[in-house]
Amino acid sequence: MTGLSGFTHPLLAAASDTAERYDSLLMFINVLSVLFFVLVVGFTVYFSIRYRKRSETQRTHPVKHNFKLEVLWSALPTVLLIVMFAWGFHDFAALSQTPANAVSLRVIGKQWNWTVSYPTLDRECTADMAADGGANTEFYVPVNVPFTVKLSSEDVLHSFWIPDFKVKKDALPNRYTGYTVTPTEVGDHRVYCAEYCGANHSRMTGTVHVLSAEDWQLWIDGKLEGANLCKNDPKAPDYAKKLFTKYGCAGCHSVGPEKTVIIGPALYGLQTQGTETLEGGEQVATDDNYLRESIEYSEKKRVAGFSGKNMPAFRGRISEQELDALVNYITGLDRPADAPPTNDGTKPDDGTKPDDGTKTK
Repeated sequence: MTGLSGFTHPLLAAASDTAERYDSLLMFINVLSVLFFVLVVGFTVYFSIRYRKRSETQRTHPVKHNFKLEVLWSALPTVLLIVMFAWGFHDFAALSQTPANAVSLRVIGKQWNWTVSYPTLDRECTADMAADGGANTEFYVPVNVPFTVKLSSEDVLHSFWIPDFKVKKDALPNRYTGYTVTPTEVGDHRVYCAEYCGANHSRMTGTVHVLSAEDWQLWIDGKLEGANLCKNDPKAPDYAKKLFTKYGCAGCHSVGPEKTVIIGPALYGLQTQGTETLEGGEQVATDDNYLRESIEYSEKKRVAGFSGKNMPAFRGRISEQELDALVNYITGLDRPADAPPTNDGTKPDDGTKPDDGTKTK
């Protein structure tokens, strides 16, 4: 914490321009608070001793009006409050000012993971859901260059908090929020969700890696050793799994053979079992069309025993390619390890290909 005199608090870092501005204002308020506390308590003690009752016959002198003193103790606090308000408002307004050279980040919160994408760089950073239900998303920004965050949520209220930068903003469903901040120290800084969002709220974390100008360029070029390059390759083996995490599916549906129920139905072996029982007792085939419809229109066919467990509808929110990848990922969960699901609909267990509308003789 850097104050007006350069004092650094040993327990709290100040790794951004915003943190330095806020620390200076906080130090100013703390100094004033201590000063007026000492004055008020000091005068109270002094007057208590100086004007104490010395005998039973002593009488208090009539209290006279002092116009100048009353103006002073009214005007001085008023001026100081206006100064603090103007200073704080100026620093708050700076969060909404986006310089031309700012790096744009699109941040989406969902239970219980952050997805950070770079609209101008065609990059997207996310993390796989851990066994404990949380995820640690790592993303990258350059030092001494402002970055602007555009926030929203896919489900409930979240809050994107970087303590070392002293910035925090709520991520809201159906609405954009955000801020602009400039990191000033190279290094790793933790990210947390600061708004309770469900059972695994405390495990919804992240790390922002602040890079030097040289390392930032290497990361953009895909040459930074040991870094997550945050590239989405539809042909990559883990593409569908990343989508499953990106859209928050892993926060509600388990995919392991133990078929653990988190919030929604377990997905392992869903297509192999052949049918699913819906509310009301209706039986439906768990084929590709059922999976597709359940993703796009989640409330149309609610599985029995999951009343009140609401899933967002993804119609219009994901591309056709992403939808295909998710369907193939789910249908391939119980395939052998040497026959992973593909992204184009091919079934590696039998070599068949999807129907493309052509006929063979």
